[in-house]
Order: sequence, then structure tokens, then C-alpha cells
Amino acid sequence: MIRLQTEDFSMQAEYDKLRVKSSVGAVVVFSGLVRDINQGKAVSSLTLEHYPGMTEKSLAKIVEQAQFRWDIIDCTVIHRIGELKLSDQIVFVGIASLHRQDAFAACEFIIDYLKTEAPFWKKESATNKESYWLDAREGDLAQLSKWKK
Repeated sequence: MIRLQTEDFSMQAEYDKLRVKSSVGAVVVFSGLVRDINQGKAVSSLTLEHYPGMTEKSLAKIVEQAQFRWDIIDCTVIHRIGELKLSDQIVFVGIASLHRQDAFAACEFIIDYLKTEAPFWKKESATNKESYWLDAREGDLAQLSKWKK
């Protein structure tokens, strides 16, 4: 399941949906949050924009790649759009699988691709009222490179 939405989500509700099948032996979840500092600058909010239609297709391809690489029983990706405040949830990635190794690897793979390849435009607003668009960080690109071997 892939969802783009402005409203918040419940980690517990999404986790509960992933663990309903009796064949599930592991569930790994990740949630990214808006933090108050990024690259040494104080942050007051984060705005995420996207291109409807293109973004959903891109996310579906990322999930398909993960399903090809690992034994995944179920997968949920939720990404919020619009203006988010400090401590708001931005993204949820949940993986259900037979074994923890597949769940951990698939979850990490998906979030690495979301951070670098998914067509989202991110604008941070600083506490001094300045705002700026963000590019993928070098550390995120380095993480991605391990999947392209």
C-alpha cells in the first residue's frame, strides 16, 4: 500500500495492519520526523511538494524493487505532503516478512530510495523566517550507493 496524504497517520494502526497474516514472522517500521535543526540551521517547519501521478508511480517502482530483492509479505509506505511542523511525522515505511533480515533490509532500502530518488521537493523554513529548498545530502547518497552494487 502506498499513500500520499496531508493528514497524520497512526503508527500503531499501520503496524497492526502489517501483522495480521499468520505467516508474518517480523515487522519492521520506520517513521521520519520533522526535527528542529538541519545542517546546523534552526528549523521551524518543512513543506513537501510533489507531482501527483508521477510520485505514486515512482514510489510503486521503489516498492517493486524491494519486493524483487527480499521476501516481503506486506509493505506500507505513507508519505505526507504539505506544510509540516516540528515533530510531525513525515514518512512511514513498514515491512512484514517471514524473517527479520528481509524486513530490515527492505525497510532500509525503501527509505534510502525515498530520501534520494523519490520526486519530492522539500523546503525548510528557518526560525529567522528564511526558507530554502533542500537537495539530497551526501550521506543519503552514500547510503544509496550500497544498493546499486
